[in-house]
Amino acid sequence: MPFNAIVRLMVLATKEKTKIVESFKTHEKDTGSTEVQVALLTSQIKSLTGHLKTHPKDNHSRRGLLGMVAKRKRLLTYLSKKNPKHYASAVRKLGLRK
Repeated sequence: MPFNAIVRLMVLATKEKTKIVESFKTHEKDTGSTEVQVALLTSQIKSLTGHLKTHPKDNHSRRGLLGMVAKRKRLLTYLSKKNPKHYASAVRKLGLRK
């Protein structure tokens, strides 16, 4: 598989990204709130997990996946302390186990 095809698999499409931002934004111009960041990371994690199922020896991507999971965990911990209601709704919307 050429490198360009691999990169396209791991990067979110613009339409998909805007759809995620629209569903998780807290105000009209919100693109970087904690909820939006967690939602974007979750979709990237799902995409990368599928890639790793077909390419189990891709350790470079696995390392990136572990970094994304750790960052999402830090953001969720922050959100749970800062605003528990938003945390609960984000976890429920994303279908995460908490």
